[in-house]
Amino acid sequence: MTKYHSIAVLYGGTSAEREVSLDSGKAIAKGLENSGFNVSLVDTKFTSLAELSTMDIDCVFIALHGRGGEDGCLQGALEFLGLPYTGSGVLGSALCMDKVRSKQIFQSSDLPTAPYRVVKQSHYKVEDCQKILSALGGKAMVKPANEGSSIGMAKAENAEQLASALEAAFAYDSEVLIEAWINGPEYTVAILGDQVLPPIHMETPREFYDYKAKYQSTTTQYHCPADLSAEDETELKRIAKDAFDAVGACGWGRVDVMRTHEGQWQLLEVNTVPGMTETSLVPKAAKAMNIDFASLVKRIVELVK
Repeated sequence: MTKYHSIAVLYGGTSAEREVSLDSGKAIAKGLENSGFNVSLVDTKFTSLAELSTMDIDCVFIALHGRGGEDGCLQGALEFLGLPYTGSGVLGSALCMDKVRSKQIFQSSDLPTAPYRVVKQSHYKVEDCQKILSALGGKAMVKPANEGSSIGMAKAENAEQLASALEAAFAYDSEVLIEAWINGPEYTVAILGDQVLPPIHMETPREFYDYKAKYQSTTTQYHCPADLSAEDETELKRIAKDAFDAVGACGWGRVDVMRTHEGQWQLLEVNTVPGMTETSLVPKAAKAMNIDFASLVKRIVELVK
């Protein structure tokens, strides 16, 4: 039983992931209503957080993806307002949103993650591109440090492509992560409290699991069970939970991992507010455990302290 009954679902917002957040928020609100909660949908693009204090709510379900919702700022504001909320706290949210700091924590915790370089816009010189690419094996993935949903990401196989990808990424962030290219399949592991849900293997005919593959393509395939041996699945779950704990995440979330052709796991990132439409990855993993969507969102609320 949960001690919370009236829930404000914060969604929409102003980040680059607004459209995904709108879909997540609507699905979450419907699921909560089906579980018997009183629900208010609040689009933070048009509603000030201060107004939450005037509403008859006792808990907030965060469905804001990206900056302003997933980076610790919102969590800090809610704590200031004295409102309990779903998911990770200020520190865990901030660390998970920052791909560079997450990678550094993975490394310091002896967790597997691909080699990388960090480029700051203020120090960037185009003539450094070849040196960076050579150090990473000649092929790399470029990622804005503080974006999600694969926004601003691009592959680079030569210095010209890397320069172009960096310029595009700088439109989203002044700090960019350049990660050695990982040849191999991609997996995701959902975390629900202390429970690690079955991994999902994503397959796409596209070059990598990008925004179109995630949200627009009809050719992306999701395999759950992930067709792993019992030993491999146990190891993947362990790495995912260790990564989740290492960056201070809590409550619920999702850990993205790739596997090289040589069989080595490589951590990508931890998502503290992953997509939550009824066809998103966390609900898919929950369904494999016979947890329907309404029960899933109820359990997320029950995890709020």
